[in-house]
Amino acid sequence: MMADWRSTLVWAGGIVLLFICLTAVAAPQFMKINYSSPFTDERLAGVAAESTSVVKVVYLPTPEPLKALYMTSCVAGTAFWRNELKNLIETTELNAIVIDIKDFTGRVAFPNEFPKLAFQRGCTVSDLKQFVAALHTSGIYVIGRISVFQDASYTQLFPELAVKNKIDGGVWLDHKGLSFIDVGAKPYWEYIVQISKDAYALGFDELNYDYVRYPSDGNMENVSYAWSSASSTRADMLESFFSYLHENLQTYNLKTSVDLFGMTMTVSHDMGIGQLFEKALPYFDYVSPMVYPSHYPATWGGFANPAEHPYEVVKIAMSRGLEREQAWLLSNNLATSTTSKLRPWLQDFDLGATYGPDQVRAQIQATYDSGLTSWMLWSAANRYTKEALLLD
Repeated sequence: MMADWRSTLVWAGGIVLLFICLTAVAAPQFMKINYSSPFTDERLAGVAAESTSVVKVVYLPTPEPLKALYMTSCVAGTAFWRNELKNLIETTELNAIVIDIKDFTGRVAFPNEFPKLAFQRGCTVSDLKQFVAALHTSGIYVIGRISVFQDASYTQLFPELAVKNKIDGGVWLDHKGLSFIDVGAKPYWEYIVQISKDAYALGFDELNYDYVRYPSDGNMENVSYAWSSASSTRADMLESFFSYLHENLQTYNLKTSVDLFGMTMTVSHDMGIGQLFEKALPYFDYVSPMVYPSHYPATWGGFANPAEHPYEVVKIAMSRGLEREQAWLLSNNLATSTTSKLRPWLQDFDLGATYGPDQVRAQIQATYDSGLTSWMLWSAANRYTKEALLLD
């Protein structure tokens, strides 16, 4: 199993922000509240009206090719840093940005009435709709990232929905001390849909769903899933969530994308986390495998240290992914000339090897050489290698 370093990288990157003073989650103040959000269709309409009273909410078409970078909610709430990254996009080949709407701590980035702890890690962005509008003014396509089933806050508020510890019935924690909502917990599905609708009302052009999986790192023999059906595979259970999400958002003029482990491109099983590439394809406009070379195990592809071979790793993974997508199109009697949904996350951080302009650019070139056109750069610290990017 490939270790998932993503939340660790986000948290490590957050340490760089000395101004973040929200630390460990305190004991929760439980509220008398239903699982579902108070954001009804009427409430959603109210949010949209409020948005338009301050700034006009517009939506941009998806650029082709798309070239994006990732921004945490903490950086989005910090004027000098977010403007620095906005300028990076404006002066290079980049044309899009991915901003955290709900991060791995469970905090929702925009002011809201969703259930929350009295004290909670993470950041909010009080002027998020204004920032989205400013990005649109510069022609920047805006994607909102939603961390789904890894949610340290919601599991404290509603532990009955969490992945459980088989021994004592408590909330199960992975090696990093993080908790997950059971993928089969359908009351939580509604919560994710309502967050999505409200983010759309703020002007996000696309929503990107991450951590759509069962947990992977921890004492897996001690895991208990009270909500997931014993008669369904994890892959089928996850597909049910994909279908629910698609069905409840399809009436909105909203693009959706999903993040998958990089190895979903090259393995035919679900790796125990429920992720099968082909089961995601029908429900999302884009599929984004996290093909960070540093996340591949030693000897993968014949490389002692895959992190030292950025071009080869991305080329192998995305070429194989494209082949599987073509096979899926054929098996479903769909035109193989259809533009690919694949849009990988690429590595712009040091892990396993030092990554500079050559290593970042090698991954971009590998994406092109595999037959794809679009990509996104990930740096948990939100520090990007400008020298790897073409100037505008």
